[in-house]
Amino acid sequence: MRNRVGRIAGTGRYLPARVVTNDALAERLATSDEWIRTRTGIRQRHIAADGEQTSDLALAAAHIALQQAGIAAANLDLIIVATTTPDMIFPSTACILQEKLGAHGGPAFDVQAVCSGFVYALALADRMIASGMARNALVVGAEIYSRILDWNDRGTCVLFGDGAGAVVLVPATEPGILTAHLHADGHYRSILCVPGQVQRGGVVGSPFVHMDGPGVFKFAVKVMAEVAQEALDATGMPSDAIDWLIPHQANIRIMDATTKKLKLPMERLITTVDMHANTSAASIPLALDVAARDGRIRSGQHVMLLGVGGGFTWGSVFLRWT
Repeated sequence: MRNRVGRIAGTGRYLPARVVTNDALAERLATSDEWIRTRTGIRQRHIAADGEQTSDLALAAAHIALQQAGIAAANLDLIIVATTTPDMIFPSTACILQEKLGAHGGPAFDVQAVCSGFVYALALADRMIASGMARNALVVGAEIYSRILDWNDRGTCVLFGDGAGAVVLVPATEPGILTAHLHADGHYRSILCVPGQVQRGGVVGSPFVHMDGPGVFKFAVKVMAEVAQEALDATGMPSDAIDWLIPHQANIRIMDATTKKLKLPMERLITTVDMHANTSAASIPLALDVAARDGRIRSGQHVMLLGVGGGFTWGSVFLRWT
């Protein structure tokens, strides 16, 4: 066991005020509430206002997490933002967030691993704390997917929403984060992507989400179960040691299938996809904050975080709640 690990000391979330229900989408698309719910589990999603930026969503979630952790923003050592929808090409959304928080001097950078981004970012922050490079870390998953969706494509636009979730990580001698495992395989890059580029002041290619739904489903169920088992093997624990499973909130069928592969009762699965839809890198910290604040996650329990996203990227973080 490592002598120094990262421990989550605070969580926070922010969801934009505007809520768009399935019925609202059905007024303008060839779809229905029943069609969306039965295939995805989604009932509604939050959509950012025209003036809101990804860093604004991240800022609101960060303030709540920092307050719970009892850490002033000025005392932050490290900021990592997981996002696929940054404020701008550069500087990073993390640097913009750092300025908005009034924190200065410590490293701040973005992680782009799409829906696995928060897991990637949390694993990186843990390693930096374990090595002594940071005394504490703010890790945020924040997305505004509504701006990269073709709202005439019912196969994608009904799936996504906007939001942000944040955690504050501090050093501890007791777990904390037990183990983390990260993977990627670019061979599958075309299955889920936004293939557009900015060139000479214009967009070349498509600026919208493209997804092969069946391909994503098959791959996600396989690798999420595998990377969860990898974490269990690393800690020598059986699957029933998982008190709470928090997978990326993409689709209720993917989450259900993953839970069954791990032979866990459905009561241990934490879901927010019905209220938030797929918020990409924000989905895991949003669900974590909901379950931590409503009292489901208690001290001493084991929580498995699982992410899979375009790239493909996938990973797990297995932790003991303290």
